[in-house]
Amino acid sequence: MNLQNWRKVQDKLYKMVSVGVVDDFINQSYDVITTAALIINLAAAFANTFDPLHDRFGNAFAVVEAVTVFVFAVDYVLRLLTARCLYPKVRERRAVLKYISSFSGVIDLLSFLPYYLPFIFPAGAAVFKLFRVVRILRLFRINAYYDSLNVITEILASKKQQLYSSVFIIIVLMMGASLCMYSLENTAQPDVFQNAFSGIWWAASTLLTVGYGDIYPVTFWGKFVGIIITFLGVGMVAIPTGIISDGFVEQ
Repeated sequence: MNLQNWRKVQDKLYKMVSVGVVDDFINQSYDVITTAALIINLAAAFANTFDPLHDRFGNAFAVVEAVTVFVFAVDYVLRLLTARCLYPKVRERRAVLKYISSFSGVIDLLSFLPYYLPFIFPAGAAVFKLFRVVRILRLFRINAYYDSLNVITEILASKKQQLYSSVFIIIVLMMGASLCMYSLENTAQPDVFQNAFSGIWWAASTLLTVGYGDIYPVTFWGKFVGIIITFLGVGMVAIPTGIISDGFVEQ
């Protein structure tokens, strides 16, 4: 196959693997197949966590996972082959590397690779199994079909600088609160506030207004500082919410 014919094949494959391109039956069918494979895979993964279903349909779930993961692997290979179309301004090899290192490329790779790695490295099966959860992130590709979901993506992209700033402020406040609470409570509760991480856990649950109650101050100054941090947390957590709300108003 000469280069010109290969370019035509790449263009056709790129249209096929691009979500939302439904100008002919093949492209539409590919979207249906990949989306159905993802939904079936996730449904089987959830169902397999129930002991009665696992005992009765465990083998069927294993087959479903094997087939759907193979679909993810084929999809990844096709996207590698059509990376030039995704990044037309760079050379083909560079385009492939850009796709591999991109967020969607990493998600696509982790959608199928952890399934096959235990065959090569059996000792890491438990760790590899954890990475299979990444498959659920492939659902974001459905955004291409719904303008309402695309609006959320556009808002997050347009407000990313403000969101980064607000998250940075929350992290700084969390670190300061954790060290402060550790200093005040370590003597009174050495088993609870054992280190700075214990303070971070308390600060996170407090600043984010979750309040698990598993770690809390018992000294007077600890409670006093805890009240101040709680009030600050309510205000700090409201900042990202206000930024996103403002983005919706602008849209």
